[in-house]
Amino acid sequence: MHAMILAAGRGERMRPLTDAMPKPLIPVAGKPLIFWHLERLARAGFVQVVINHAWLGTMLEAAIGDGSAFGLEIVYSAETTALETAGGIATAMPWLGTQPFLVMNGDVWCDWDPRQALTIARQFIHPAQLGWLLLVPNPPHHPEGDFVLTSDSLVQPATGQTGQVDTNCYTFSGIGIYDPLLFAQTPAGQPAKLAPLLRAAMVHGQISGALHTGMWVDVGTPERLARLEQCVSTLCSKPE
Repeated sequence: MHAMILAAGRGERMRPLTDAMPKPLIPVAGKPLIFWHLERLARAGFVQVVINHAWLGTMLEAAIGDGSAFGLEIVYSAETTALETAGGIATAMPWLGTQPFLVMNGDVWCDWDPRQALTIARQFIHPAQLGWLLLVPNPPHHPEGDFVLTSDSLVQPATGQTGQVDTNCYTFSGIGIYDPLLFAQTPAGQPAKLAPLLRAAMVHGQISGALHTGMWVDVGTPERLARLEQCVSTLCSKPE
């Protein structure tokens, strides 16, 4: 199974840190944020990993190399300007194969085990299922959530009215498993957002998901980075 890490964003809210380095290289508990992803993927048995990049992408390639230090085989999908999530994935499709693949945002920290992706992908019923999303409880900075998780594990667009939050509405973690067919009509090399593709597939019941109640942080501001640093450092200092 292939995996892709999305690392092309500029990280505007993390400036000035991201003026000098791409966001996924920001250190957390002594190592770059993206290294946590790579180590988890390697432990889970992944080998082929694609990383897209745009802003200061050569710094990413220099820091990570060909992946051999992690026991991985890494290829890079370079973008002149960031192509959004769906555009970035569509552009990287030549390296992602013909089977469902795992995608992870490079600017989140999550203790979800990627080993689960292998089992989930094997359960895809082509073409009845086009994607699977890992959802998390709504954080303080995003209280309204993104999608509704139904009792039969389908993911649906949020339908609550303004000011109201569905009790089953959760936040998309930035971690998902997708069938290549989801991007069949998305041209490579052009910006395209993921949410419209997901919502269109949700109408036909083609997106499933699960709720993760473990640790997850969207490293979107210096304040969240500071809290993550404290939490991860505490975890790392605990005896095995």
